[in-house]
Amino acid sequence: MSTETQHMTVPATARDAASIAPKRRTKLGPAGIAALVVLIVLAVAWLLPFVWAIVTSLKSETDAASASLWPAHGFTFDAYAKVLAEGNVPTWAWNSLFTSALITLITVLTSALAAYAFSRIRFRGNKAVYIVVIAAIAVPPQVLIVPLFYEMLAMDLVDTYWGLMLPQVVQPIIVLILKQFFDQIPVELEEAARVDGASRLRVFISIVMPLSRPILAAVSIFVFVWAWNNFLWPFIIINDPQLMTLPVGLQTVKSAYGIQYAQNMAMAILAALPLIVVFLFFQRQIIKGISTTGFGGQ
Repeated sequence: MSTETQHMTVPATARDAASIAPKRRTKLGPAGIAALVVLIVLAVAWLLPFVWAIVTSLKSETDAASASLWPAHGFTFDAYAKVLAEGNVPTWAWNSLFTSALITLITVLTSALAAYAFSRIRFRGNKAVYIVVIAAIAVPPQVLIVPLFYEMLAMDLVDTYWGLMLPQVVQPIIVLILKQFFDQIPVELEEAARVDGASRLRVFISIVMPLSRPILAAVSIFVFVWAWNNFLWPFIIINDPQLMTLPVGLQTVKSAYGIQYAQNMAMAILAALPLIVVFLFFQRQIIKGISTTGFGGQ
Protein backbone atom coordinates (compact mmCIF):
# COMPACT_ATOMS: atom_id res chain seq x y z
CA MET A 1 0.00 0.00 0.00
CA SER A 2 1.40 3.38 -0.96
CA THR A 3 2.03 6.23 1.44
CA GLU A 4 -0.70 8.34 -0.14
CA THR A 5 -3.21 5.51 0.23
CA GLN A 6 -2.34 5.11 3.90
CA HIS A 7 -2.80 8.84 4.50
CA MET A 8 -6.21 8.64 2.80
CA THR A 9 -7.32 5.53 4.66
CA VAL A 10 -6.40 6.48 8.21
CA PRO A 11 -8.59 9.57 8.46
CA ALA A 12 -11.54 7.69 6.96
CA THR A 13 -11.06 4.90 9.50
CA ALA A 14 -10.80 7.42 12.29
CA ARG A 15 -13.99 9.07 11.15
CA ASP A 16 -15.79 5.73 11.03
CA ALA A 17 -14.58 4.85 14.51
CA ALA A 18 -15.69 8.22 15.80
CA SER A 19 -19.13 7.74 14.29
CA ILE A 20 -19.46 4.23 15.74
CA ALA A 21 -18.20 5.15 19.21
CA PRO A 22 -21.01 5.73 21.71
CA LYS A 23 -21.75 9.28 22.61
CA ARG A 24 -21.05 10.44 26.12
CA ARG A 25 -24.09 10.82 28.31
CA THR A 26 -24.73 14.33 29.40
CA LYS A 27 -25.10 14.81 33.13
CA LEU A 28 -28.31 16.27 34.42
CA GLY A 29 -28.04 19.69 35.97
CA PRO A 30 -30.11 20.94 38.90
CA ALA A 31 -32.96 21.96 36.60
CA GLY A 32 -32.96 18.56 34.89
CA ILE A 33 -32.96 16.71 38.22
CA ALA A 34 -35.81 18.87 39.51
CA ALA A 35 -37.85 18.22 36.34
CA LEU A 36 -37.18 14.47 36.65
CA VAL A 37 -38.32 14.45 40.28
CA VAL A 38 -41.50 16.33 39.39
CA LEU A 39 -42.26 13.89 36.57
CA ILE A 40 -41.73 10.90 38.87
CA VAL A 41 -44.04 12.40 41.49
CA LEU A 42 -46.73 13.08 38.87
CA ALA A 43 -46.39 9.56 37.46
CA VAL A 44 -46.77 8.00 40.92
CA ALA A 45 -49.75 10.25 41.69
CA TRP A 46 -51.37 9.20 38.41
CA LEU A 47 -50.73 5.49 38.99
CA LEU A 48 -51.90 5.34 42.61
CA PRO A 49 -55.68 5.30 41.82
CA PHE A 50 -55.14 2.59 39.22
CA VAL A 51 -53.12 0.47 41.68
CA TRP A 52 -55.78 1.03 44.32
CA ALA A 53 -58.48 -0.14 41.90
CA ILE A 54 -56.55 -3.31 41.05
CA VAL A 55 -55.90 -4.14 44.71
CA THR A 56 -59.53 -3.46 45.66
CA SER A 57 -60.81 -5.67 42.85
CA LEU A 58 -58.73 -8.54 44.24
CA LYS A 59 -60.25 -8.27 47.72
CA SER A 60 -63.32 -9.86 49.20
CA GLU A 61 -66.28 -7.54 49.74
CA THR A 62 -65.57 -7.51 53.49
CA ASP A 63 -61.96 -6.44 53.00
CA ALA A 64 -62.91 -3.97 50.26
CA ALA A 65 -65.16 -2.08 52.68
CA SER A 66 -62.21 -1.46 55.00
CA ALA A 67 -59.68 1.32 54.49
CA SER A 68 -56.60 -0.90 54.69
CA LEU A 69 -54.62 -1.47 51.52
CA TRP A 70 -53.59 -5.03 52.34
CA PRO A 71 -56.56 -7.46 52.62
CA ALA A 72 -56.87 -9.31 55.91
CA HIS A 73 -58.13 -12.49 54.20
CA GLY A 74 -55.76 -12.43 51.25
CA PHE A 75 -56.34 -11.73 47.58
CA THR A 76 -59.09 -13.43 45.61
CA PHE A 77 -60.66 -13.34 42.14
CA ASP A 78 -64.21 -13.74 43.46
CA ALA A 79 -65.22 -10.24 42.34
CA TYR A 80 -64.21 -10.97 38.74
CA ALA A 81 -66.00 -14.33 38.82
CA LYS A 82 -69.22 -12.75 40.13
CA VAL A 83 -69.14 -9.92 37.58
CA LEU A 84 -68.63 -12.33 34.69
CA ALA A 85 -71.31 -14.69 36.00
CA GLU A 86 -74.03 -12.19 37.01
CA GLY A 87 -73.50 -9.45 34.43
CA ASN A 88 -73.67 -9.68 30.66
CA VAL A 89 -70.08 -8.54 30.24
CA PRO A 90 -69.18 -10.57 27.10
CA THR A 91 -72.16 -9.16 25.17
CA TRP A 92 -71.48 -5.61 26.34
CA ALA A 93 -67.80 -5.94 25.51
CA TRP A 94 -68.64 -7.18 22.01
CA ASN A 95 -71.07 -4.28 21.49
CA SER A 96 -68.37 -1.81 22.57
CA LEU A 97 -65.76 -3.44 20.34
CA PHE A 98 -68.07 -3.64 17.32
CA THR A 99 -69.44 -0.11 17.54
CA SER A 100 -66.08 1.46 18.46
CA ALA A 101 -64.37 -0.22 15.50
CA LEU A 102 -67.06 0.92 13.05
CA ILE A 103 -67.12 4.44 14.49
CA THR A 104 -63.34 4.59 14.11
CA LEU A 105 -63.43 3.35 10.51
CA ILE A 106 -66.20 5.71 9.39
CA THR A 107 -64.82 8.70 11.28
CA VAL A 108 -61.27 8.36 9.96
CA LEU A 109 -62.44 7.74 6.38
CA THR A 110 -64.89 10.65 6.20
CA SER A 111 -62.57 12.99 8.11
CA ALA A 112 -59.65 12.13 5.79
CA LEU A 113 -61.77 12.87 2.71
CA ALA A 114 -62.95 16.18 4.16
CA ALA A 115 -59.45 17.16 5.28
CA TYR A 116 -57.98 16.36 1.86
CA ALA A 117 -60.65 18.46 0.19
CA PHE A 118 -59.88 21.42 2.45
CA SER A 119 -56.15 20.97 1.95
CA ARG A 120 -55.95 20.49 -1.83
CA ILE A 121 -59.20 21.42 -3.57
CA ARG A 122 -60.01 25.10 -4.03
CA PHE A 123 -63.78 25.32 -4.35
CA ARG A 124 -66.16 28.19 -3.80
CA GLY A 125 -66.78 28.68 -0.10
CA ASN A 126 -63.78 26.59 0.94
CA LYS A 127 -62.65 28.94 3.70
CA ALA A 128 -66.18 29.59 4.95
CA VAL A 129 -66.96 25.89 5.28
CA TYR A 130 -63.62 25.27 6.97
CA ILE A 131 -64.32 28.05 9.48
CA VAL A 132 -67.65 26.40 10.29
CA VAL A 133 -65.89 23.06 10.86
CA ILE A 134 -63.34 24.70 13.16
CA ALA A 135 -66.09 26.55 15.03
CA ALA A 136 -67.89 23.24 15.60
CA ILE A 137 -65.00 22.15 17.81
CA ALA A 138 -66.09 24.74 20.38
CA VAL A 139 -69.65 23.34 20.56
CA PRO A 140 -70.05 21.05 23.63
CA PRO A 141 -71.45 17.63 22.62
CA GLN A 142 -73.97 17.82 25.47
CA VAL A 143 -75.71 20.73 23.74
CA LEU A 144 -76.60 18.47 20.80
CA ILE A 145 -77.98 15.57 22.86
CA VAL A 146 -81.66 16.59 22.66
CA PRO A 147 -81.82 17.44 18.92
CA LEU A 148 -79.82 14.32 18.08
CA PHE A 149 -82.18 12.15 20.10
CA TYR A 150 -85.24 13.58 18.35
CA GLU A 151 -83.52 13.09 15.02
CA MET A 152 -82.77 9.44 15.78
CA LEU A 153 -86.35 9.02 17.04
CA ALA A 154 -87.75 10.44 13.79
CA MET A 155 -85.54 8.07 11.78
CA ASP A 156 -86.59 5.12 13.97
CA LEU A 157 -82.99 4.49 15.00
CA VAL A 158 -83.47 4.39 18.78
CA ASP A 159 -82.19 1.10 20.25
CA THR A 160 -80.17 0.32 17.13
CA TYR A 161 -76.48 0.15 16.35
CA TRP A 162 -76.81 2.89 13.72
CA GLY A 163 -78.53 5.22 16.16
CA LEU A 164 -75.67 4.61 18.55
CA MET A 165 -72.89 5.11 15.99
CA LEU A 166 -73.97 7.78 13.50
CA PRO A 167 -73.95 10.80 15.87
CA GLN A 168 -70.44 9.83 17.01
CA VAL A 169 -68.75 9.75 13.59
CA VAL A 170 -68.68 13.54 13.18
CA GLN A 171 -65.36 14.72 14.67
CA PRO A 172 -64.26 18.22 13.55
CA ILE A 173 -61.03 17.99 15.54
CA ILE A 174 -59.96 14.96 13.48
CA VAL A 175 -60.55 16.95 10.29
CA LEU A 176 -58.35 19.74 11.63
CA ILE A 177 -55.50 17.36 12.59
CA LEU A 178 -55.57 15.52 9.26
CA LYS A 179 -55.69 18.75 7.25
CA GLN A 180 -52.59 20.02 9.02
CA PHE A 181 -50.79 16.81 8.13
CA PHE A 182 -51.96 16.85 4.50
CA ASP A 183 -50.67 20.42 4.18
CA GLN A 184 -47.15 19.12 4.90
CA ILE A 185 -47.21 16.56 2.06
CA PRO A 186 -45.37 17.97 -1.00
CA VAL A 187 -47.79 18.93 -3.74
CA GLU A 188 -45.21 17.89 -6.38
CA LEU A 189 -45.86 14.22 -5.62
CA GLU A 190 -49.53 14.59 -6.44
CA GLU A 191 -48.88 16.76 -9.51
CA ALA A 192 -46.53 14.11 -10.92
CA ALA A 193 -49.24 11.47 -10.49
CA ARG A 194 -51.84 13.74 -12.09
CA VAL A 195 -49.54 14.24 -15.09
CA ASP A 196 -49.36 10.46 -15.44
CA GLY A 197 -53.14 10.36 -15.68
CA ALA A 198 -54.12 9.49 -12.11
CA SER A 199 -57.45 10.82 -10.92
CA ARG A 200 -57.88 12.84 -7.75
CA LEU A 201 -59.30 9.80 -5.94
CA ARG A 202 -56.44 7.59 -7.15
CA VAL A 203 -53.91 10.13 -5.89
CA PHE A 204 -55.66 10.20 -2.52
CA ILE A 205 -55.72 6.41 -2.18
CA SER A 206 -52.31 5.56 -3.66
CA ILE A 207 -50.16 8.49 -2.50
CA VAL A 208 -51.74 10.53 0.29
CA MET A 209 -53.09 7.68 2.40
CA PRO A 210 -49.86 5.59 2.45
CA LEU A 211 -47.84 8.67 3.38
CA SER A 212 -50.30 9.41 6.19
CA ARG A 213 -50.09 6.08 8.00
CA PRO A 214 -48.56 7.48 11.22
CA ILE A 215 -51.19 10.15 11.72
CA LEU A 216 -54.01 7.84 10.61
CA ALA A 217 -52.91 5.27 13.19
CA ALA A 218 -52.75 7.93 15.90
CA VAL A 219 -56.18 9.44 15.24
CA SER A 220 -57.69 5.96 14.86
CA ILE A 221 -56.53 5.06 18.34
CA PHE A 222 -57.82 8.34 19.76
CA VAL A 223 -61.24 7.88 18.15
CA PHE A 224 -61.43 4.25 19.28
CA VAL A 225 -60.60 5.13 22.89
CA TRP A 226 -63.12 7.99 22.86
CA ALA A 227 -65.87 5.80 21.38
CA TRP A 228 -65.13 2.99 23.83
CA ASN A 229 -65.33 5.31 26.87
CA ASN A 230 -68.36 7.29 25.69
CA PHE A 231 -71.15 6.91 28.21
CA LEU A 232 -73.70 9.70 27.83
CA TRP A 233 -74.97 9.11 24.31
CA PRO A 234 -75.14 5.27 24.55
CA PHE A 235 -76.91 5.66 27.90
CA ILE A 236 -79.57 7.87 26.30
CA ILE A 237 -80.10 6.11 22.97
CA ILE A 238 -79.94 2.45 24.10
CA ASN A 239 -82.47 0.79 26.42
CA ASP A 240 -82.14 -2.81 25.26
CA PRO A 241 -79.69 -4.66 27.57
CA GLN A 242 -78.50 -6.75 24.62
CA LEU A 243 -77.35 -3.61 22.78
CA MET A 244 -75.71 -1.80 25.68
CA THR A 245 -72.04 -0.95 25.55
CA LEU A 246 -69.69 -1.92 28.36
CA PRO A 247 -69.70 1.42 30.28
CA VAL A 248 -73.52 1.56 30.22
CA GLY A 249 -73.92 -2.11 31.08
CA LEU A 250 -71.55 -1.85 34.02
CA GLN A 251 -73.54 1.10 35.33
CA THR A 252 -76.73 -0.99 35.31
CA VAL A 253 -74.97 -3.78 37.19
CA LYS A 254 -73.79 -1.27 39.79
CA SER A 255 -77.33 0.00 40.25
CA ALA A 256 -78.80 -3.50 40.46
CA TYR A 257 -76.42 -4.94 43.02
CA GLY A 258 -75.89 -1.86 45.18
CA ILE A 259 -72.51 -0.79 46.50
CA GLN A 260 -70.16 -3.70 45.94
CA TYR A 261 -66.71 -2.13 46.05
CA ALA A 262 -64.73 -5.14 44.86
CA GLN A 263 -67.15 -5.88 42.03
CA ASN A 264 -67.27 -2.23 40.96
CA MET A 265 -63.51 -2.08 40.78
CA ALA A 266 -63.39 -5.39 38.92
CA MET A 267 -65.86 -4.01 36.35
CA ALA A 268 -63.78 -0.85 35.98
CA ILE A 269 -60.62 -2.90 35.38
CA LEU A 270 -62.41 -5.09 32.83
CA ALA A 271 -63.65 -1.98 31.01
CA ALA A 272 -60.20 -0.38 30.95
CA LEU A 273 -58.21 -3.51 30.10
CA PRO A 274 -58.82 -3.44 26.31
CA LEU A 275 -57.75 0.20 26.13
CA ILE A 276 -54.57 -0.55 28.07
CA VAL A 277 -53.76 -3.35 25.63
CA VAL A 278 -54.41 -1.05 22.65
CA PHE A 279 -52.11 1.61 24.06
CA LEU A 280 -49.33 -0.86 24.86
CA PHE A 281 -49.38 -2.23 21.32
CA PHE A 282 -49.73 1.11 19.51
CA GLN A 283 -47.98 3.63 21.76
CA ARG A 284 -45.22 4.10 19.19
CA GLN A 285 -47.76 5.01 16.51
CA ILE A 286 -49.48 7.43 18.90
CA ILE A 287 -46.25 9.27 19.71
CA LYS A 288 -45.14 9.26 16.08
CA GLY A 289 -48.51 10.53 14.93
CA ILE A 290 -48.49 13.42 17.41
CA SER A 291 -44.90 14.36 16.52
CA THR A 292 -45.72 14.59 12.81
CA THR A 293 -48.62 17.04 13.22
CA GLY A 294 -48.57 20.73 13.89
CA PHE A 295 -49.18 19.99 17.58
CA GLY A 296 -45.82 18.19 17.89
CA GLY A 297 -43.68 21.23 17.26
CA GLN A 298 -43.17 20.70 13.54
